[in-house]
Amino acid sequence: MYPESEILFPPRCIPLLAEVRGKAWKALVRRVATLPEDHPDTLALALTVIRLAGCMTCDMDSYRASLGCATCSQRAVATFRGTDEQLILRFQEAREEIEAYLNQEVRPPVKRKVVKSRAPGPAAPAQ
Repeated sequence: MYPESEILFPPRCIPLLAEVRGKAWKALVRRVATLPEDHPDTLALALTVIRLAGCMTCDMDSYRASLGCATCSQRAVATFRGTDEQLILRFQEAREEIEAYLNQEVRPPVKRKVVKSRAPGPAAPAQ
Protein backbone atom coordinates (compact mmCIF):
# COMPACT_ATOMS: atom_id res chain seq x y z
CA MET A 1 0.00 0.00 0.00
CA TYR A 2 2.72 2.46 1.00
CA PRO A 3 6.18 2.85 -0.50
CA GLU A 4 9.04 1.71 1.68
CA SER A 5 8.45 3.61 4.89
CA GLU A 6 10.19 2.98 8.16
CA ILE A 7 9.80 4.33 11.67
CA LEU A 8 12.78 6.68 11.32
CA PHE A 9 14.86 7.87 8.37
CA PRO A 10 16.90 4.88 7.19
CA PRO A 11 20.57 5.32 6.26
CA ARG A 12 19.92 3.47 3.00
CA CYS A 13 18.26 6.68 1.76
CA ILE A 14 21.30 8.92 2.40
CA PRO A 15 22.64 8.75 -1.19
CA LEU A 16 19.30 10.08 -2.46
CA LEU A 17 19.89 13.37 -0.65
CA ALA A 18 23.02 14.38 -2.61
CA GLU A 19 21.25 16.19 -5.45
CA VAL A 20 18.72 18.24 -3.47
CA ARG A 21 21.09 21.02 -2.32
CA GLY A 22 24.32 22.71 -3.39
CA LYS A 23 27.92 21.56 -3.77
CA ALA A 24 28.89 21.59 -0.08
CA TRP A 25 25.87 19.49 0.88
CA LYS A 26 26.46 17.13 -2.04
CA ALA A 27 30.07 16.57 -0.94
CA LEU A 28 28.97 15.84 2.64
CA VAL A 29 26.28 13.40 1.57
CA ARG A 30 28.55 11.57 -0.86
CA ARG A 31 31.23 11.17 1.82
CA VAL A 32 28.77 9.93 4.44
CA ALA A 33 27.10 7.56 1.96
CA THR A 34 30.36 5.58 1.75
CA LEU A 35 30.53 5.03 5.52
CA PRO A 36 29.06 2.11 7.48
CA GLU A 37 25.62 2.56 9.04
CA ASP A 38 27.05 2.64 12.56
CA HIS A 39 29.63 5.34 11.82
CA PRO A 40 29.05 8.53 13.88
CA ASP A 41 28.79 10.65 10.71
CA THR A 42 26.11 8.36 9.29
CA LEU A 43 24.21 8.48 12.58
CA ALA A 44 24.57 12.29 12.68
CA LEU A 45 23.27 12.76 9.15
CA ALA A 46 20.36 10.44 9.88
CA LEU A 47 19.60 12.39 13.07
CA THR A 48 19.72 15.67 11.14
CA VAL A 49 17.22 14.36 8.58
CA ILE A 50 15.02 12.82 11.29
CA ARG A 51 14.72 16.25 12.86
CA LEU A 52 14.15 18.07 9.55
CA ALA A 53 11.55 15.62 8.30
CA GLY A 54 9.76 15.27 11.64
CA CYS A 55 10.13 11.51 11.72
CA MET A 56 9.28 11.41 15.42
CA THR A 57 5.71 12.51 14.67
CA CYS A 58 5.21 10.41 11.54
CA ASP A 59 2.86 7.44 11.63
CA MET A 60 1.65 4.98 9.04
CA ASP A 61 -1.59 6.91 8.52
CA SER A 62 0.16 10.19 7.73
CA TYR A 63 0.73 11.83 4.37
CA ARG A 64 4.50 11.72 4.98
CA ALA A 65 4.39 7.95 5.42
CA SER A 66 2.41 7.62 2.21
CA LEU A 67 5.27 9.41 0.39
CA GLY A 68 7.85 7.01 1.75
CA CYS A 69 11.08 7.86 3.53
CA ALA A 70 13.05 8.56 0.36
CA THR A 71 10.66 11.19 -0.99
CA CYS A 72 9.85 12.68 2.41
CA SER A 73 13.52 13.12 3.32
CA GLN A 74 14.35 14.66 -0.06
CA ARG A 75 11.52 17.15 0.36
CA ALA A 76 12.53 17.99 3.92
CA VAL A 77 16.15 18.68 2.97
CA ALA A 78 15.25 20.53 -0.25
CA THR A 79 12.75 22.82 1.49
CA PHE A 80 15.03 23.67 4.42
CA ARG A 81 14.89 27.49 4.41
CA GLY A 82 18.47 28.05 5.52
CA THR A 83 21.67 27.91 3.53
CA ASP A 84 23.70 24.79 2.90
CA GLU A 85 26.15 26.07 5.49
CA GLN A 86 23.36 26.26 8.09
CA LEU A 87 22.25 22.76 7.17
CA ILE A 88 25.81 21.47 7.50
CA LEU A 89 26.04 23.23 10.86
CA ARG A 90 22.98 21.25 11.99
CA PHE A 91 24.79 18.09 10.88
CA GLN A 92 27.89 19.11 12.88
CA GLU A 93 25.78 19.79 15.98
CA ALA A 94 24.14 16.37 15.60
CA ARG A 95 27.63 14.86 15.19
CA GLU A 96 28.68 16.42 18.50
CA GLU A 97 25.57 15.00 20.19
CA ILE A 98 26.30 11.53 18.80
CA GLU A 99 29.94 11.73 19.94
CA ALA A 100 28.91 12.88 23.42
CA TYR A 101 26.47 10.00 23.69
CA LEU A 102 28.97 7.43 22.44
CA ASN A 103 31.66 8.70 24.81
CA GLN A 104 29.51 8.35 27.92
CA GLU A 105 30.87 6.00 30.53
CA VAL A 106 29.58 2.58 29.72
CA ARG A 107 28.30 0.87 32.82
CA PRO A 108 28.18 -2.92 32.92
CA PRO A 109 24.74 -4.39 33.50
CA VAL A 110 23.81 -4.89 37.12
CA LYS A 111 24.33 -8.48 38.16
CA ARG A 112 21.37 -9.74 40.08
CA LYS A 113 21.95 -11.95 43.05
CA VAL A 114 20.67 -15.42 42.31
CA VAL A 115 18.38 -16.64 45.06
CA LYS A 116 18.40 -20.38 45.43
CA SER A 117 14.93 -21.75 45.73
CA ARG A 118 14.14 -23.56 48.91
CA ALA A 119 12.65 -27.01 49.04
CA PRO A 120 8.90 -26.73 48.98
CA GLY A 121 7.39 -26.64 52.45
CA PRO A 122 4.35 -28.51 53.60
CA ALA A 123 1.31 -27.83 51.47
CA ALA A 124 -1.34 -25.57 52.94
CA PRO A 125 -4.39 -27.48 54.13
CA ALA A 126 -7.23 -27.52 51.65
CA GLN A 127 -10.36 -25.73 52.72
